Amino acid sequence: MFSETIELRGHIIDSLILPKVLDQILTHGGNFKIAEINIGEKRVDQSFARIEVSAETREALDELILRLRQQGAEVMERANAQVARAPADGIFPRDFYVTTSQQTFIRFGGKEIEVRPAIINSAIAVDRKKSTARAVKFFDVNKGDEIIVGHQGVHVGPMQRATTHTDVFQFINTIVGADEPKSAIIRAIGEELRGARSAKSKTAIVAGPAIVRTGAGEHLVRLIEAGYVDRVFAGNSFAAYDVESALFGTALGIDPQIALPPRGHENHLRAINTIRQAGGIAAAVDQKILTQGILHACVAHEVDIVLTGAIRDEGPLPGVTTDIIEAQKVMRTKLADVTHVLLLAALQHSLAVASMLATNVKTVCVDIAPSSVERAIEHQPLQSIGLVTDIEPFLRELADCLTKPATRG
Repeated sequence: MFSETIELRGHIIDSLILPKVLDQILTHGGNFKIAEINIGEKRVDQSFARIEVSAETREALDELILRLRQQGAEVMERANAQVARAPADGIFPRDFYVTTSQQTFIRFGGKEIEVRPAIINSAIAVDRKKSTARAVKFFDVNKGDEIIVGHQGVHVGPMQRATTHTDVFQFINTIVGADEPKSAIIRAIGEELRGARSAKSKTAIVAGPAIVRTGAGEHLVRLIEAGYVDRVFAGNSFAAYDVESALFGTALGIDPQIALPPRGHENHLRAINTIRQAGGIAAAVDQKILTQGILHACVAHEVDIVLTGAIRDEGPLPGVTTDIIEAQKVMRTKLADVTHVLLLAALQHSLAVASMLATNVKTVCVDIAPSSVERAIEHQPLQSIGLVTDIEPFLRELADCLTKPATRG
């Protein structure tokens, strides 16, 4: 038998880290002996466990230790991480370490270095001169870059639950179904956003076309005007619908007040053409061509608009990033300092954004389809809330909570 000793620290009971580690050991044919364990006496106290892990072969033990590291386990041996040079642009060396979205540290040159940013499914590049480490995608790596190989000297910080009962994000993968009451949770989300604004943290909205088509846009405008939105991520279709609604009162030719507006199907292209002729969204606002709507509010209140394209897009509108690699780079940059994200009726865009978030980013997903909510929040297992509901009543109630004075009964 081959063995190594690991240590677990933090809220390993509340966050289910200890049972997950023991389950991984047994599931993959290993054995364990708990050499030491200290459980915190109070909810806010951290716990500690030292566990001897054994397996039949060295290869099996190495594979098992790698899995346990991804749960936050630390190997007692303080060895330096190993590196190899990238053989060519866009190619990692063999056996490169594959990252998770969790906070990651490497031991290099006798120092603990945090990998920034925390990005899932990437490699880790090391800069010896600057003593820095960064997560890199294939398109980020150049020939000769030093890349971490193997798992020695790599430590992954465990995902841990909040230690306060007042944190609405403390529940694991909280999904509120369509037939469950939501007002209390929406109020709690509002308080969270109010706290984020007070702390000058960054809140991002991922917006789907349904926001415009259901008439929920006016409520999102209220949130923007009140200072609760710092960035809006969306696709070309959302932007085109919002402009069409602002200019013609329709969204993809549909007017909520008129069943079949005359020549309404043309409005989508006419709206895009108007913005292209003006030179872009901000230019259309400056020229007073675009005088209302979500994008108008973003420009007026200096909210970042991050628009990315798709193959089916019409136009597209000026300012839409159509190169997929460039879009990834822009989105990652704009998400780097975000602390709260609302994924609103935009499945594909939500999945893209969720995959780029660090595990400490608090996420709310709202969609009428339960499967869409489940898929979107699985990336943030300890910091997410999913609400299965129509987007209009959610945004209306959230905006009322944050912009209307409280009434006393």
